[in-house]
Amino acid sequence: MILLGVNVDHIATLRQARYRDESITFGKFVEPDPARVAWLSEEAGADGITMHVREDRRHVQVEDVQRYQEKMKTRLNLEVSLASEMVELALSLRPESVCLVPENRKEVTTEGGLDILSNMGRAREAVEAFTDAGIPTSMFIDPNPKQLEASAQIGSPWVE
Repeated sequence: MILLGVNVDHIATLRQARYRDESITFGKFVEPDPARVAWLSEEAGADGITMHVREDRRHVQVEDVQRYQEKMKTRLNLEVSLASEMVELALSLRPESVCLVPENRKEVTTEGGLDILSNMGRAREAVEAFTDAGIPTSMFIDPNPKQLEASAQIGSPWVE
């Protein structure tokens, strides 16, 4: 069965661009609202929502995730980097699944896959921490057989 997951990151990117010169707290009165778009997506039939909280908080904010979780009807796939702070954040938010992704401060959006081969130790630790918490973890990787094999070796049940 094919399921529909909706990624609301670019909704947050639009909001951030709109209010880039403002010092505000994001919430239900700031538009466009990623949490509201996520709820509307669920009402329209989405099977799950994906949000990427970056280390630099460039688009989706922690508050967006928390507000979405208050009324979510499906499942949250949270994308985070391998940075310890981000793994801890994801563990505290307890999404239904996590996707580990690369982050490059200079990119506008994710431009390539996570290099598991160069990050085996850290990736394995993250997958183990999520597994211990009952959170399945995927890897966002390039379509490379060595990266696929490395992902399997560290215990990732699927890749994106």
